[in-house]
Amino acid sequence: MTAPLNDERTPLFSDPGQASHIARIEISHHQFELDPPFPAAWDSQPRRQFPATLVRVIDSEGREGVGSGDVMYGFDDFRHLFIGKDPLDLERHAGVIDNIGFHAGRCWPLEVALWDLAGKILDTPVWRLMGGVSNRLRAYASSGTHRPLEEVVALARQVQDAGIPALKLRFGRPRLEDDLAVLGAVRQAVGHRLELMVDCNQGWRMPWDVKTPWQYAHALEVVRELERQDVYWMEEPLYRGDYAGMAKLAEETEVRIAGGEMTREPYEFREMLRQGCLDVYQPDAVCSVGMLGLARLAREIVAAGKLFTPHTWGNGIGVIANLHLTAGAVGPTGAPYLEYPFDPPEWTPEKRDFPLTTPLLADGEGWLTLSEAPGLGFELDEHRLAATRATQATYQ
Repeated sequence: MTAPLNDERTPLFSDPGQASHIARIEISHHQFELDPPFPAAWDSQPRRQFPATLVRVIDSEGREGVGSGDVMYGFDDFRHLFIGKDPLDLERHAGVIDNIGFHAGRCWPLEVALWDLAGKILDTPVWRLMGGVSNRLRAYASSGTHRPLEEVVALARQVQDAGIPALKLRFGRPRLEDDLAVLGAVRQAVGHRLELMVDCNQGWRMPWDVKTPWQYAHALEVVRELERQDVYWMEEPLYRGDYAGMAKLAEETEVRIAGGEMTREPYEFREMLRQGCLDVYQPDAVCSVGMLGLARLAREIVAAGKLFTPHTWGNGIGVIANLHLTAGAVGPTGAPYLEYPFDPPEWTPEKRDFPLTTPLLADGEGWLTLSEAPGLGFELDEHRLAATRATQATYQ
């Protein structure tokens, strides 16, 4: 078995006698009908289609690795940079994908597919290649809507009954008082049997949304209310580039400050770490830095006494990739919870994971557990993927 990725050395998994090469890279877009539509808290229009982009990397022996995440628009101009190359030269591939991100789009789903393929070539699960610290993490249920108070309380009870130990609520209703009322009602209903997180969604905006993010004084006012409800973390209370504000907020409160889901460069994370901006770092491997880079960054974050728990709001392939990365690199000590998008009836594991034959499910104690299957260990539902094939990856 190949040595795990447990230090800063270049993970050259190949040896001179290993002759496989990348033969093809295939990209497909899919749209899954959401019925009823999903009223995402961060989008003004209910989402009627759930898009997914799949990347398949096929080597010269016919083995296939699969990734999913960002839309991969523009990748055709760079495909030739990978064809014919050793699929196990992951250091090189991550560097090229990073370069593409400067010139074009975020192509990190390709790196996910390459890790899946590497695991299959080496007959090893990716979590072991990432360091093998653990094969499981506990889930936190991540809601994505602004439902009426009674419905949010019902969701909290459903999460509790399922054995999931934590729930993230979304702020952003027209009045802060309404957000706080929902939080207070949930805390009263479940007591401290659930950890509660709050996502303020101030770090980035949808393309059409030009509203000014919260300023420090307002974020401080909100966090004082969250302190009263013993909230586990406050996510994205300020614009993602407001390092000074985040550092000051983190210093002023015992509530953990979380963020970084759409921060794109390793140097930005290291600067935030240097300035003490965040207690919880949330980069998503399918959106930024990639699995190789985040495995290294996660260890730095945990060594500094902070937590690493990725954003995973996408389909099950992205959730599973981040689970392998995080469990393998730092385990439950560094990541007490992993985001588990869950907001029925519109957002269920079956709908979230529509590309897969079997959705990723938490067990009765909230654990998400990975197997010894090689690669990422999932199976595609090819029939459903054929039925949902589309020419683009959009929500409408």
